[in-house]
Amino acid sequence: MQLLDPSSELKPTHRPRSPRLESLDGAVIGLLDISKPRGDVFLDRVSEHLAKRGARIERYRKPTFTKNAPQDLRAKISETCDAVIEALAD
Repeated sequence: MQLLDPSSELKPTHRPRSPRLESLDGAVIGLLDISKPRGDVFLDRVSEHLAKRGARIERYRKPTFTKNAPQDLRAKISETCDAVIEALAD
């Protein structure tokens, strides 16, 4: 399977896939809203489904969709979450 990075990479970099979590039960899942319209609606539904499977949800939001998430936000997510889902919507 080949996944493409939606950023403006001029030369794609091979990155191995992260291993799957063994279980969602008790896992901390970060939901990152990139601040596009209706991304929060999508993440609300994802949150409901993950919670039913035992995950603990942490919500985050980028200040704007036009720029990368600030370094402090990325650090906080990586320190507190077992996995992250990023919402893209319009």
